[in-house]
Amino acid sequence: MADTGSEGKADEVKGKVKETAGQATGDDELKSQGKGDQAKGDVKQAGQKIKDAVTPNNK
Repeated sequence: MADTGSEGKADEVKGKVKETAGQATGDDELKSQGKGDQAKGDVKQAGQKIKDAVTPNNK
């Protein structure tokens, strides 16, 4: 299973693709979905950074 940071980055990339496709086709709904996916990715990555900062490194 991927960590939340990786999932967040994947959501961000997926969102950017959707946003670009929406812009290219004039599809405002797809463009909005892309922006939403990017925001979701940002939140996941921020959460992972916080988790990493407060969790001791057990490696």
